[in-house]
Amino acid sequence: MLMKSTRGLKSIEKPEKIYLDNPNLLFTSKADTGTIRETFFINQLSKDHEVVAPKSGDFLVDEKYTFEIGGKNKSFHQIKDIPNSFVASDDIERGFSNRIPLWLFGFLY
Repeated sequence: MLMKSTRGLKSIEKPEKIYLDNPNLLFTSKADTGTIRETFFINQLSKDHEVVAPKSGDFLVDEKYTFEIGGKNKSFHQIKDIPNSFVASDDIERGFSNRIPLWLFGFLY
């Protein structure tokens, strides 16, 4: 579950989003590509990091890093004014600037 916060009373409120624990389970149906990407990302990072829903972007990791998840053409528009913000892009082999290949997060698990 993706919550707004993991501290205080906000941790018992309704979650922002609910993700399956294993992204492979999404391939039993016609799942949206964006959902598969986000499920993979949160699955890899939530093991050792605190992941919550930010005001802008898709994920806030350890209250410091903001991530937007998308394909190779995903822009920085939603997170352009946020410090420590990154785009985790699918369908790219190498990162550049603040763009990180999504597959690299698989090494964190």
